[in-house]
Amino acid sequence: MAETPAQEQTTTTIINNTPTNVEVDTSFENDSSYGDELSSYSESLVSSVLDYRHENGRRYHKFRDGSYLLPNDESENNRLDMLHEMYLELLHRKLYLAPIKKPQRVIDLGTGTGIWAIDFADLHPEAEVIGCDLSPTQPTLVPPNLKFLVDDIESEWAYEKNPFDFIHARYLAGSIKDFGKLIKQCYRSVKPGGWVEFQDWDGYPRSEDGSLDGTGLQRYYDEVYGAFEKAGYEVRPGVKLEQWFKDAGFVNVHAEKFIIPYGIWPKDPHLKKVGTWCQAGAEASGYEAVALAALTRHKQWTQEEVIALASQARADARKRDIHTMFDFYVVYGQRPEN
Repeated sequence: MAETPAQEQTTTTIINNTPTNVEVDTSFENDSSYGDELSSYSESLVSSVLDYRHENGRRYHKFRDGSYLLPNDESENNRLDMLHEMYLELLHRKLYLAPIKKPQRVIDLGTGTGIWAIDFADLHPEAEVIGCDLSPTQPTLVPPNLKFLVDDIESEWAYEKNPFDFIHARYLAGSIKDFGKLIKQCYRSVKPGGWVEFQDWDGYPRSEDGSLDGTGLQRYYDEVYGAFEKAGYEVRPGVKLEQWFKDAGFVNVHAEKFIIPYGIWPKDPHLKKVGTWCQAGAEASGYEAVALAALTRHKQWTQEEVIALASQARADARKRDIHTMFDFYVVYGQRPEN
């Protein structure tokens, strides 16, 4: 149900469930200013974030350990950057579709490698841009108007008093348990008249000619996404985004569906190029990246069983007579001026 202005006025922001009265650590009160203890404490926080989990030959985030099932190592970052190029090709080189004008404050949720935020900051030097993610794996050489934060976007936010002109999120499928709550937080944290845009998948593939049916590739997605769903994650957010936006109270909601083929089988040159990037991303250890933690943690598969499943999926995906495709959605909406 959409929130009314009266409800917004009574909203109480809780930061990470912190109590109202924060107790003072009296061990730091001997001196009038912070010195070496600040440096050592901050170093311990940084080291705790960087103390990654290593499992089945892959590296995973440490902050909020276990809340995200995909790795954050170099191989995965390369895959995400390939997908960034695929999204750009899909949207004809557009970073976003929302009709924003001269944004001053922008956040990219689940920024990953930060590549979208970097491109946006270059495109809009007038804007203050924030990229937010569980892992600090972004580069340090970035535009001066961009900064990255380590945070969990499913925790309570604290942006209502300093809202954004534009909130962007892309490819959160499989990483969020309550999209409805997240989008309502976006509503509360965007300025009146500001825009929110989500770009996301229906994670389950399909084929128009039935060529996917009964293949190892279909079994891969059934098994892997079944594990994600067992763990409580939403893997088909794309098709539901429009309703979630309306439920949150957004107006001028626009939803558009795109086709992402897998491989070079489409005749259309544009779709063939998109499909090539899609396959390249999956070939770059994508099958193992998506499957390993989900199946070993939530379905008790062995690493060897996951690798065998991924190998069969990869072999089927390379067959030209299997015409796999995904539905991909771009949905944006505006918070009412009043």
